[in-house]
Amino acid sequence: MREKVMQVLQSECPDVDFFASDELVSDGILDSLTLTTIIAAFTMEFGITIPYEEIIEANFNSVDAMAAMVEKLSK
Repeated sequence: MREKVMQVLQSECPDVDFFASDELVSDGILDSLTLTTIIAAFTMEFGITIPYEEIIEANFNSVDAMAAMVEKLSK
């Protein structure tokens, strides 16, 4: 799942270095506009709905966290 999430991220946000930090949101690497793009991409690519309560820093601070969230919501 991690590889597929990474492909989506690199395709949708090619200017973002997703390996720069394990605190992507906390460090300001991902802003609200980028998060909106990522959420839309995950929705389209994986056919999931990301509930409001899942849109928290912890779920978007790293590629691993995003992959875990997508995997959980895909079940």
